Amino acid sequence: MRAHPLATDAVLALGALVSMVLGSFADPHGPHGPTFGTRTPEPFSLVLMVLGAAALVLRRRRPRTVLAVTCGLSLLELTTGEPRAPVAMCTVIALYTVAARTDRPTTWRIGLLTMAGLTGVAMLAGPLPWYAQENIGIFAWTGMAAAAGDAVRSRRAFVDAIRERAERAERTREEEARRRVAEERLRIARDLHDVVAHHIALVNVQAGVAAHVMDKRPDQAKEALAHVRDASRSALNELRATVGLLRQSGDPEAPTEPAPGLAVLDELLDTFRHAGLPVRVVLQLGGGGDALPAAVDLAAYRVIQEALTNVRKHAGPGARAEVSVVRVGASVEVTVLDDGGSSADSSPAPADPGGGHGLLGMRERTGALGGSCFAGPRYGGGYRVHAILPV
Repeated sequence: MRAHPLATDAVLALGALVSMVLGSFADPHGPHGPTFGTRTPEPFSLVLMVLGAAALVLRRRRPRTVLAVTCGLSLLELTTGEPRAPVAMCTVIALYTVAARTDRPTTWRIGLLTMAGLTGVAMLAGPLPWYAQENIGIFAWTGMAAAAGDAVRSRRAFVDAIRERAERAERTREEEARRRVAEERLRIARDLHDVVAHHIALVNVQAGVAAHVMDKRPDQAKEALAHVRDASRSALNELRATVGLLRQSGDPEAPTEPAPGLAVLDELLDTFRHAGLPVRVVLQLGGGGDALPAAVDLAAYRVIQEALTNVRKHAGPGARAEVSVVRVGASVEVTVLDDGGSSADSSPAPADPGGGHGLLGMRERTGALGGSCFAGPRYGGGYRVHAILPV
């Protein structure tokens, strides 16, 4: 029916025509009640019924025009028909269509006008007495048509609103799921970057040292290779812990080691010191490291790790670094400074000239916690990274 509305309306018009023709042969005033076949409609009434049914074929395309046409045909029948044929049935169907396809105030105006017009003409200009039941029937049928059309319109609007709300909720749920997946992907990417960049940089440095002193100072070469072994083992452990987050919940092989934090900051700094980067540290947390939330503790650790990795990779030879973690009010301020080393160019090299994501990852970490991160060159040489993490 929805795929072929014109054919559906044609079938409805044919049914209405058959009903009107059959009804025109019935006499409601028989001696023992309504009788069938005791009267015959006039040819003009048959023509009006055919025209009214034909107009109903276009009731959805031109609802108000069809209503006006059927009202005119009904008025002709009410004033001239004797005996009267039920041409007003076309108007009832057309009024229902208008009420079902427009708003309530318009339905009230058009419905009252149609009811009053047809009933008034039937009572005052028709051949029957004004109190005849046929006249009251016209008033009742047109009123019910307007009410039924308005009820159908309200029902359709209610169903459409429920469908739209369900579709909107589905879209919102899908967008939220995609957003969560993207955030988790970025978080894992940051962790992998921090782990790989830090440890691989240290392995690269120690391997270079070992290759340089292998012939002349084998003891120092062995020590450098030991640091390479330790850094690679630490990298594998952290990678295992990070990749384990991708495992399903309840997997017995998933790692259960806690995430790194300021409690193991000394071990992190020792790896840089072994790689030839002197690091001074100032830690003032007031209530102690245990007072920091796990997310803030991890973010501070990762910011220090990435900043020192950049110092080791890009600062000049002989560079020194300073790390301070200070709790100020309701936030923790993490600062990493370096003096630029003894490079010929006093301006520091970019923190990541290869197009990496170290600085971006630090800003994303701090931004996710509602904090901020600034990284830039210092006056007189060197580089400065300053992060504020709300507790």
